[in-house]
Amino acid sequence: MNTAVARWCVLIPCLNEEAAIRSVVESVLALGAPVIVIDDGSNDRTPEIVASLPVTLLRHTERCGKGEALRRGFREALRQGYDAVLTMDGDGQHLASDIPRIVAAAAQYPNHIVIGARLLDREQQPKGRRRANAVADWGISWACAQPIADTQSGQRWYPRPALDLVDLPAENFVFEAAILIVASREKKLGVVSVPIASRYHGEFRLSHFNPVGDVTRITTYTIGRVIHYGNFIASYRRSRAAPIVISNATD
Repeated sequence: MNTAVARWCVLIPCLNEEAAIRSVVESVLALGAPVIVIDDGSNDRTPEIVASLPVTLLRHTERCGKGEALRRGFREALRQGYDAVLTMDGDGQHLASDIPRIVAAAAQYPNHIVIGARLLDREQQPKGRRRANAVADWGISWACAQPIADTQSGQRWYPRPALDLVDLPAENFVFEAAILIVASREKKLGVVSVPIASRYHGEFRLSHFNPVGDVTRITTYTIGRVIHYGNFIASYRRSRAAPIVISNATD
């Protein structure tokens, strides 16, 4: 795997993932990548399982939300001297086998956020989730003033300028949208997508994403950013271009 792009690690925020977390972490370790796990107040065996593995484990004593888990992970990565972070979920829907292509895309496109975009096997996605993701892509791309494929994916490469946004005032799932928007508008980062499979079948636990509350919070934040940055028409036009999708990134 090409690791020359930056000194990087894999960050896994998790909450009650005892069924999958061992296989997820071990699959990343098999690539030779260092791992930071943030346990967001699990009340199952997740922290016990992770503690038995050669990774950095940080725990919240109570649930603080995905945004705070990512924020704490970013701070720990910066403390350890990493220049970039690759995030993935702990429930098994993101695979370590996709990491080499994401890293290769980061090498090809420096100063870009790289998203593992769920563009393959899209029939696996529930129709409601697919429609919600399409609306989110439309709105967040507008706020970013650039097109983005799969703004809701949690498997992402964040370069150092994005990590420097660790103190953004956004919580829970809004934090991931906020990073995309502010990195695009204020850090002038581009966004590249690497196609990965949509994985909604199998024994995944129920999502922690609240389809009403979290969608409302993300929508409210996004509208506020569109208004804040102004130039509505120009931003919208730029967001309508074809997103950069790298289908042949290799290690």
